[in-house]
Amino acid sequence: MTADISPSGSSVAEAEAFMAAHPEVEAIDLVLHDANGVGRGKIIRRHELLGFYKSGRHVPISVLALDICGEDVHETGLIWDQGDGDLRAWPVPGTLVPLHGTKPARAEVFMSMYGLDGSPMSSDPRHALQRQVDALAAEGLFPAGAFELEFFLLANERGPDGKVQPARDVLDGRAASAKTEVYSVDHLHGMLPLFSDIYAGAAAAGINAETVISEFAPGQYELTLDYRTDVMQAADDLIRLKRIVRAQARAHGVTACFMAKPVQQYAGSGMHFHVSMLDSDGNNVFVEAVEGKWSDTILHSIGGLRSTMAESMLVFAPHANSWRRFVGQSYAPVSPSWGVNNRSVALRIPAGDIKARRIEHRPAGVDANPYLVAATVLAGIRTGLANQIDAGPQTTGNGYDGAEVGDMPVDWRGAIDAARASTFLRDALGVDMHRTFVAIKAAEYARVASTISEVDFELYLHTV
Repeated sequence: MTADISPSGSSVAEAEAFMAAHPEVEAIDLVLHDANGVGRGKIIRRHELLGFYKSGRHVPISVLALDICGEDVHETGLIWDQGDGDLRAWPVPGTLVPLHGTKPARAEVFMSMYGLDGSPMSSDPRHALQRQVDALAAEGLFPAGAFELEFFLLANERGPDGKVQPARDVLDGRAASAKTEVYSVDHLHGMLPLFSDIYAGAAAAGINAETVISEFAPGQYELTLDYRTDVMQAADDLIRLKRIVRAQARAHGVTACFMAKPVQQYAGSGMHFHVSMLDSDGNNVFVEAVEGKWSDTILHSIGGLRSTMAESMLVFAPHANSWRRFVGQSYAPVSPSWGVNNRSVALRIPAGDIKARRIEHRPAGVDANPYLVAATVLAGIRTGLANQIDAGPQTTGNGYDGAEVGDMPVDWRGAIDAARASTFLRDALGVDMHRTFVAIKAAEYARVASTISEVDFELYLHTV
């Protein structure tokens, strides 16, 4: 087989070295992430890996036009308009890693979509993020960052009331506490066998998952990740870690839940994105000359993020359930506010080492696509810097009191309408990715809006 030139920059040598180092691996998951961040692809046998690295893999274009149920969304223009032809997926360099605890042993590699001529397929979320990274590089700026991963560990069975319930401890089967147990160390002990496997899976994948804490609801946890000087790698870390957590939870007999709001009476799960900006010498340009006297760079960046937040909310809250997370006093921002060391705002400047100065972007739920979140945030920062947008007044104290919502959408339908009309979001994601994403969200909205839910019967069956 003659090797083609990989447009992704992957090399056959990487696959050969991996196979030599891991003779136990029998199969490999090829994973392409769609607009919802869902991993789609194939599982190939070991003997097929070199062929994938030599010539890529034909994949139908429609794989990037699927809704959350895996159904075609014709309005994307990616199906019958183009005959649902094959494009070619290529391996993403540096993403071929072993999967911890698989029997027989497997590995996984991310792939990205390209045209048959080698051009990037512009409805691939990875390419949307790369466009923003490249645009900043042309301006002498290089984004660095990390995501936080919040999630619930739930029992596989619903409770007597039909609602989800926290998982029992995997250590000894002890029933989960009904208390919040925020930051409780003892509360973590019952899940240590699972956490140990998550850490092992992360280490095998080259991810430094630093700390696990008990979060603000029964059964809720958070993992923090190492800061990356490559934002694409930060997004890869987050989306791969979700896959690791889900797989290891299943192996231990519980369910890992990445819904934004699975439990009505408790806080939901966010995917906070910490981002800073480096110059060509690796210096953090967000750092102020005098501590507490904020640099124009960080203020204009905040100004850009605030001014574009309303039309970007569909990226940060892409599903029907996402919007249940935005409730006052719930650590989910309800307005485009900013502040220092304040968790009630949307854009937080954390306290700590001045050299690590960064913006913590808090609107996104853990159900969002990290590639699209990062692309949108970077585009907002670029807008603020290019137009020297004023950050506006800082929020002190409770950011929920008298919050200025402005033109922020208040529900999923409003977010879809705002995203559809947004020239900013079209530029941030690219014309094709914008069209694809909005069309998929509109199709999902139509599906949900036409469904008669159980609450409808509870409220109206015998009363109206």
